[in-house]
Amino acid sequence: MRDKGISALVCAGFMAGAAVLGGAAPAAAQAGDGQAGASSDIRDRLEKIPGMKVVSVTDREGHPFYTLTYAQPVDHGNPRAGTFTQRATLWHKATDKPTVLYTGGYTLASNTTALTKLIDANQVSVEHRYFEQSRPTGAAGSDWSKLTVQQEAADEHRLTRALRGIEKGKWLGTGASKGGMTATYHERFYPGDLDAVVAFVAPNDANNRDDSGYERFFRTVGTAECRSALNAVQREMLVRREALLPKFEADAKAAGDTFEETLGTTDRAYEFAVLDQVWNFWQSGSVDNCPTVPDAKKASDDELYDWSKKHGFSVYQDETLGTNGTGPYYRQAATQLGWADLEFKHLKDVRRYPDIYRPNSVLPEEMRGSYNNRTIADVDRWVKTRGQRMMFVYGENDPWSAEKFTPSHRDSYRYEVPGSNHGASIAKLPAAEQAEVTATIKRWADVK
Repeated sequence: MRDKGISALVCAGFMAGAAVLGGAAPAAAQAGDGQAGASSDIRDRLEKIPGMKVVSVTDREGHPFYTLTYAQPVDHGNPRAGTFTQRATLWHKATDKPTVLYTGGYTLASNTTALTKLIDANQVSVEHRYFEQSRPTGAAGSDWSKLTVQQEAADEHRLTRALRGIEKGKWLGTGASKGGMTATYHERFYPGDLDAVVAFVAPNDANNRDDSGYERFFRTVGTAECRSALNAVQREMLVRREALLPKFEADAKAAGDTFEETLGTTDRAYEFAVLDQVWNFWQSGSVDNCPTVPDAKKASDDELYDWSKKHGFSVYQDETLGTNGTGPYYRQAATQLGWADLEFKHLKDVRRYPDIYRPNSVLPEEMRGSYNNRTIADVDRWVKTRGQRMMFVYGENDPWSAEKFTPSHRDSYRYEVPGSNHGASIAKLPAAEQAEVTATIKRWADVK
């Protein structure tokens, strides 16, 4: 996963919230809670939860929207080692309605998911530990060993159990991309918390040494003509490095970008950006963009560089890769989540840094870590054999969907949206599958 990819992943999470399902949202009910009294009673109950604080209450479509903080152990294996404040929100309609637990996998998302609209649910949104404001202070904030799949699952477990004392209906977990991964990890380690999980475009790098799924994707996606044209542009960007690097450096200077703490030099940053081009083209674009790809040999330097900047050329700079930016994600990728270590056979003779395409390359030294796939391999096996009421939605032309979760036969399902990229949604499925998915979700949520 990469820097522009991170932005796209976050956006995909928002898109999943805004448009994963088609159709009009249910009409808003009256403010308050007909089952449990007025909204002031809900606030009182929230504030009685140990460690919970109501930061603010606003109105959203006639229902109270609570901004919350919750004290979480830095280390769930040693709760006495200190706490940090995790941000969350609750959009409350009624205690007997279903509740959607939504995580973007990064910072706190503010949107209402279409899943929430479909089943007219309450919604709880949560910020991932170590992202933005949900980070320990002092020395603990620099202890990256506590940024793990298990620790975040435990965060969401405590929050879910605390709020289930108020919201009594069915609970469904959801998220897109890293958010979908996070919802899946929560379900694996605490299968009693949620009644179902609906995950969108959730990568599953169960064996980080085997990237054949990604390689196969780039050999088959789109058309042969488009693939060849993209590879030629990518190669030409490195062949013309001496002519194009000054343009990259001028852009970096104008934007105030620096690379000393992460990639080290502009030359390394330029090569990393080029390596990301084709991935990002398919992640955010489609075959409809193929006619825009220039003839690599005939294009001028300006034409080649300008087209690349608009179609997948991503910049990894110190300013967005540190502790307060996307760095926590890359730390997770480097230690647990894995990454696509592509071969780039068509670039071998024009690359200068053969080992650069990995998460540790874009991290400050103090955030780098060693990889161990034990946890992700365990999750993969569990989802295949023991997961229940789990749904995965992927995009046919999305590189992140090249390595998927395989659900069990325990009331669990997987769908692929034809021609879709990393913004794959239920609304883009064929009509028959949309109806099937909607019926399943409503059954899980106990909504008629």
